[in-house]
Amino acid sequence: MDSPAEGALRKTALVTGAGRLAGIGAGIARQLAADGWDLVVSYWQAYDARMPWGSEPEDVVRLTAELEAIGAQVHLLPVDLEDPAGPGQLMAAAVQAAGPLQGMVLSHTESVDSGILDTSIESFDRHFAVNTRASWQLIAAFARQAPDDGGAIVALTSDHTAFNLPYGASKGALDRIVIAAARELGAQGISANVLNPGPVDTGWMDDTVRDAVVRQQPTGRLGTPADVAGTVAFLLSPAGRWVSGQLIKSDGGFSA
Repeated sequence: MDSPAEGALRKTALVTGAGRLAGIGAGIARQLAADGWDLVVSYWQAYDARMPWGSEPEDVVRLTAELEAIGAQVHLLPVDLEDPAGPGQLMAAAVQAAGPLQGMVLSHTESVDSGILDTSIESFDRHFAVNTRASWQLIAAFARQAPDDGGAIVALTSDHTAFNLPYGASKGALDRIVIAAARELGAQGISANVLNPGPVDTGWMDDTVRDAVVRQQPTGRLGTPADVAGTVAFLLSPAGRWVSGQLIKSDGGFSA
């Protein structure tokens, strides 16, 4: 998307789950910064620390430097979205730091593979707390603080089902919440869409998975965070705001 004209009023977006340089959230933040957005970036390093790729505490510092070099004002806010109080605290801190938000991208996630027979209640509840409940809370909080001309919400989703039960089920519930938001919040000038980016290797694929996915991909390559970011940036732009209530697959034809 084009950068705003010199002197144009900058808007601010919250991007959740942007704590890793290789992640989709970071890619989205880069594109929005290039398009003239100021940013509130949330992250939770305890999640990364228990995942195979591990935590890189300096990533958020480096990302902030990148975004500021582009011209964005950046506010970093760590938050545990499994905590029922976390979403409200995040939104309050974001508005206090940056003023009213015009955009919000929900790219945080809890994702631990398990199926029907081996999913624990603890894991199931954590997935729904982070992916579903926290997203609903953030959407409601965003609507309550939105300026008179509204804003735009984009949430990242997935069509995973078998052997990824709690992740896929919690994302399926998220889809319904976002579509409801498009209907319930439309009168406030708020658009809301769900975006399924397909498989993007942000550190979770091994060589076997990567090769298998590439064979299924019509483009012959994996999607990248930058691919996802372009679609998100459009949906947050004035030109994209008429699109609302949609579950969009932006996956290079992977799902075709």
